[in-house]
Amino acid sequence: MAPRVLLARHGQTEWSLSGKHTGRTDVPLLEEGRRGAKLLGERLHRAPYDGLPGVEVRTSPLARARETCELAGFGDRARAWDALLEWDYGAYEGMTPADIQAVRPGWLIWRDGVPEGETLAEMTARADEVVSWARAEDRDVLVFAHGHILRSIGARWLGLPIDFAARIRLNPTSLSVLGWAYGEPAIESWNDLGHLV
Repeated sequence: MAPRVLLARHGQTEWSLSGKHTGRTDVPLLEEGRRGAKLLGERLHRAPYDGLPGVEVRTSPLARARETCELAGFGDRARAWDALLEWDYGAYEGMTPADIQAVRPGWLIWRDGVPEGETLAEMTARADEVVSWARAEDRDVLVFAHGHILRSIGARWLGLPIDFAARIRLNPTSLSVLGWAYGEPAIESWNDLGHLV
């Protein structure tokens, strides 16, 4: 069986709850986010995952992803990796989409990017780095990271331009699985929140 990529988005934070773009600002998890991370961990330690023995684990170095990883029970197996950092939103850091629309009507991050932050090409390159690493592994990989970088990885796993990520939403503490179908890269599951109910 070809290796899969399991994507875990960090738990809820005050900024993710309010819709603020949270790039490099190190916002802590809310209690709801910590609870969700523990529930995600319980799920990954039950069948069919059974604790993912032998899985390679990587996490964004930002506290909200690292804590999610630790609370899920994978902290002792994880390596922090800058490629999994969230998008550097530059001048739009801490702003909500409505705030941005007020100064830049019609704006869409996946088309227009952000001023003073990472470009679409830079995000694509980071997502491609993660995809290349995952495909070179001979086992499943598990990554703990952030909404926009994980959506970018999903798009690039499929070989699609990064703007495809606009069409695949991702909630906090969700689990997604990238795999294969008929020898082609595929999404096995996306934005799965079954462990939170």
